[in-house]
Amino acid sequence: MDVRKVILLVGALLIAAVTAFVARNMFAGGGAPTANAASGPAVIAVEGPKVLVAVKPMPVGTIIAPDMVKFQPWPSDMVDKAYFLQDATNIANLVGKVVRFEVTAGQPLPQGAVVGPGERGFLAAALGAGMRALSVAVTDTTGVGGFIFPGDRVDIVLTQEVPGEGLPLKVSETILRNVRILAVDQSIDNAAKEAKVGRTVTLELTPKFAEKVSVAQSIGTLSLSLRSLAENAADLDRAIATGEVSITDDQSSATDRALELALARQPQDGAPTATTGGEVSRFQRNSMPSQKSASSEATGSSNGSKPDKPAGPVVRVARGNAVTPVELGAN
Repeated sequence: MDVRKVILLVGALLIAAVTAFVARNMFAGGGAPTANAASGPAVIAVEGPKVLVAVKPMPVGTIIAPDMVKFQPWPSDMVDKAYFLQDATNIANLVGKVVRFEVTAGQPLPQGAVVGPGERGFLAAALGAGMRALSVAVTDTTGVGGFIFPGDRVDIVLTQEVPGEGLPLKVSETILRNVRILAVDQSIDNAAKEAKVGRTVTLELTPKFAEKVSVAQSIGTLSLSLRSLAENAADLDRAIATGEVSITDDQSSATDRALELALARQPQDGAPTATTGGEVSRFQRNSMPSQKSASSEATGSSNGSKPDKPAGPVVRVARGNAVTPVELGAN
């Protein structure tokens, strides 16, 4: 082998060995600095009294619930006298009151922003645009045993008895759904440690629905059926299926949420349901009883005697379940 080629080969091997040794020392001894995972944005400690702030946006007419507000430290130089301070405020006393003007999330709740039942302007602040307030009488049974509070939503059930010949028809039907409770005349006796169940409930209704409830009170007995908070999505699906609400393929989830909230605030009278006594007991009726005809009563004598037999042929005219005899004459 040529001596020159041998020298070049040995030199290349030495250079490769030195390069490998240097690279090994660089990666082993001079390692990269350890990166600490960021735990999130730096939290600035605020020194100051705790004030009551809104956890979520509260538009005008919002009835305050316990999960809508919380106490949070606030800079001392920014604390206003109108704020609710933790040392002098009981959140339980604010539950059921109404927000008179909009409060954004994270904003302190001023004392002048809320008004309670019995105070001037309460119903005007609680009512939505175009809505009306109507009070109905309830009992321990028709008012869900006192477990209904302002801000809850209920269905209104009308129970009535339809008289007629034979056994009367007993029927119960849901006349309105998703009605918001504005106020309940319920109080708590701290001495007796018991709640006094209210006898009157104030509802938020449209003008037409207010007329409907007023008539229903004269027909029979009204009962309130408390609704679950999880029914908004189901109502939105029903409204989309019936065409009350239309959506597009490119519609955002925020728009869907806005539609759901708008639908959740509206009382409804669609999809009525009814249950008759015959569906509950086999000893009750399942259909309308026949009614006494007015003409047969008119032909009776004033002293209560039985009416005379017709002088000629009689045609019986059926209108629904009512049958009316009509006399055609002697010929």
